[in-house]
Amino acid sequence: MTYKGTVKNGVVVLPADAKLADGTAVEVVPEGLRPEDDPFVAAVLKVAKPRPHWPKGYAGNLDHYLYGVPKRT
Repeated sequence: MTYKGTVKNGVVVLPADAKLADGTAVEVVPEGLRPEDDPFVAAVLKVAKPRPHWPKGYAGNLDHYLYGVPKRT
């Protein structure tokens, strides 16, 4: 069952018809928060983009480009 509540003074206030026994474990998921609002996610999305100027298979052949190990096929 799902209940919608609001936060007032740091406490989640549920509707009057929400009957939960003391000690019931609950999970609170805020509505309306978007990952783009998180500064960490915004920073990751800024640098996590395609790199077309890098050679194909760069990640798989990183040892080749760093240390000269023969390329993998």
